[in-house]
Amino acid sequence: MERRKKKQLVDQDLHRQVTEGGRFTPALLLLFVGSGCSALIYEVVWFHLLRLVIGASAISLAVLLASFMGGMFLGSLAFPRLIAPKRHPLRVYACLELGIGIIGIALLWLLPYVNHIYVSWVGHGPLGVLLRAVVALVCLLPPTILMGATLPAISRWMESTQTGISQMGFFYGANIVGAVAGTLLAGFYLLRFYDTVIATYFAATLNALVVIVALILAGRGTFKPAFALEREGLSFPTYPAVYIAIALSGLTALGAEVLWTRLLSLLFGPTVYTFSIILAVFLAGLGLGSSFGSLLARFIRDARIALGWCQLLLVACIPAAAYMITEKLPYWDVNPDHFGDITQKCIHDLIRCMVALGPTTFFWGASFPLALAAAGSEGQDPGRLVGGIYAANTVGAIAGALVFSLVITPIWDTQIAQQGLTIIAAVSAVLMFLSCFFSPRAGHSRATSGAGRIRLISRAAGFLVTVLILGLAGLMMFLVPPVPKELIAYGRMTERWQEDLKYLYVEEGISASVAVSQLPEDITNFHVSGKVVASSDELDMRLQRMLGHLPGLIHPQPKSILVVGCGAGVTAGTFVIYPEVERIVICEIEPRVLDGAEKWFAKENYDVLKYPRTVRIYDDARHFLTTTKEKFDIITSDPIHPWVRGAAALYSAEFFDLCKQHLNPGGIVTQWVPFYETSEAAVKSEIATFMQAFPYGTVWNSDIAEEGYDVVMLGQINPMLIDVDALQVRLEDNPQILTSLEDVELGSAVYLLGTYLGQGPDLTAWLRDAQINRDRSLRLQYLAGLALDYYETGSIFQSALQHRRYPDNLFIATLESEAALRTIIK
Repeated sequence: MERRKKKQLVDQDLHRQVTEGGRFTPALLLLFVGSGCSALIYEVVWFHLLRLVIGASAISLAVLLASFMGGMFLGSLAFPRLIAPKRHPLRVYACLELGIGIIGIALLWLLPYVNHIYVSWVGHGPLGVLLRAVVALVCLLPPTILMGATLPAISRWMESTQTGISQMGFFYGANIVGAVAGTLLAGFYLLRFYDTVIATYFAATLNALVVIVALILAGRGTFKPAFALEREGLSFPTYPAVYIAIALSGLTALGAEVLWTRLLSLLFGPTVYTFSIILAVFLAGLGLGSSFGSLLARFIRDARIALGWCQLLLVACIPAAAYMITEKLPYWDVNPDHFGDITQKCIHDLIRCMVALGPTTFFWGASFPLALAAAGSEGQDPGRLVGGIYAANTVGAIAGALVFSLVITPIWDTQIAQQGLTIIAAVSAVLMFLSCFFSPRAGHSRATSGAGRIRLISRAAGFLVTVLILGLAGLMMFLVPPVPKELIAYGRMTERWQEDLKYLYVEEGISASVAVSQLPEDITNFHVSGKVVASSDELDMRLQRMLGHLPGLIHPQPKSILVVGCGAGVTAGTFVIYPEVERIVICEIEPRVLDGAEKWFAKENYDVLKYPRTVRIYDDARHFLTTTKEKFDIITSDPIHPWVRGAAALYSAEFFDLCKQHLNPGGIVTQWVPFYETSEAAVKSEIATFMQAFPYGTVWNSDIAEEGYDVVMLGQINPMLIDVDALQVRLEDNPQILTSLEDVELGSAVYLLGTYLGQGPDLTAWLRDAQINRDRSLRLQYLAGLALDYYETGSIFQSALQHRRYPDNLFIATLESEAALRTIIK
């Protein structure tokens, strides 16, 4: 009798909450759109800023991701246990959003101080990694814990009936819709035209609007929890298999996102716009799937069956997506030259991304509300239900992202990783179907008559289902194709490179994919992130040798060298033949790069990687410079193209200032600047930013045809002065250096110095409208990303050439040498 009264009270409270909760549902969905939008903007900004503090290596990025999602996990799990159900959900939600906004603004201004503390304590090895984790946790846990608590908080406003539980999935979907908007806003507008400060204040403004509206709604609606009796003894059925299945679903979703983002960025070109498109499509699929799952949950008797079918369909969709990405999309008849502007390219990439990822992300999205419906029951605390399911999904996502990015792909490869995802999805489906067979929902228990026979039939059916699903998964595994070598090597140019190539080395590393290919004309290309970064071709060899020989010969006694970005190792190798050099530090973020250079470019790089005075540092070069006290006579920087996301941090004003701080007296910095696959605005930004740090810096043209393809910038703290004849004597005294330069048609001091293009004061007029690339915006990666398919080398070079004049203040030379130089430099 007492239990029946409690049940009647629950039913009355549920009816009351249906009336109140349903009235505000449209407004609350809009609030969750705003909440999701601000959260993604914060995520982009915080990752942008923290990468500058703890580095951009794979370990650092993994630490950031684990910290961010770990906070979401803790927030969703802890909220229903720490916040009493009697508190008004909308007021609690408003407090959470207020806290997120306050911490978001605070982090913007506190991170520089965090950087100072980190730099003073950081070390290398396990201790250094531990400190990176501490920094990421301290910065990201407070706001992300609050973010993780928002969905459980708002769910308490809804009734805990089948209809109410299904509506919770709509809130999840609305949050994802906002996340899509935040991704596109941050990637295509806020950081492209403004910076992290404006982006943060925009997100905080959204938080403020959400807080105000939530408080207004709270004042207009009364709240009495319909689940208060749970603590008085009402028990609710739980299905552990549902939590395991949704955790496995999160694992496969984030694992696949990591793998497919990497492959699609190769295919589209790894710009900031590409990453925004991929993330937006992935989230949009989750949002659509979540909405569908929420609708479906209203009308089905046992949501575990639908959840099982979603996981089973993923067993087919994961290999299908893998097939599309590796076997179809790379060979679509796509010529990047035909894109009139970046808008056409982005639309085309968006369509290809939707075709590849749409079905799979849809079923992952549908799984979340179905898991809520499968695990929930009437009268249950919605906050505890949502928090538990969300926490399980998030912890699976953390595991998937870390395991597949740091372990499976680097040790094995992407094909094996995708096969593993297929098997995991099958296991999740099996769990759900077996749960239905062996643990029927309340109200659907079998009669006692013939119970033994029914159990036997259930077990037999469960065994049969298990065999069928795992058999299907085994079959689908073999449909997952390997990643084409040409995709790893040539990326977005894959369709163009169908000629007879010989691939000498193809590896998927922890941070990037690396390849070495050989053309029929016996030219060896070195590939990183889907593009050629070095080669044995004379044009590239000339650039690589100039990056080393120019500072090596101009500096009177270079002893310590830092090489930023190894590539094929040719630049680093130039210093092997300098007898004065005592230490060559090569800083490279991807270990497989050094492996490829050592094995296939030993002749061109003078076997620098086996040179006893060479030191290998596997780290982001910027992070290394920030955390080391070592100073150098020469720092030569040849990172990947600035349109590759993250590379612009090695072209920023703060990075060049960092280089200045690590120069010995008289030290020289060299920087590579490409004139191809870029625009004049991007080139001017790179040069102007360098000249701000080194006002008397000089620019040198490496193009043999004098048409401009790559240039080299040289900078010293004080004005540079070059003794032409002394440099010639030095060449003659060292036949190895002379031969190295003769190989690239620069066999004299006059020929080498005749590559002069300009210096800071002379280029002032040309650079007047240039945008300075600063850490807070990294504007260069947005400028360069707009022009990755531009080929304007000639026009950019001619524009700069108009400002070239003979530098009387730079060269000291005899009349004969000066006359020879003046003949070349006109």
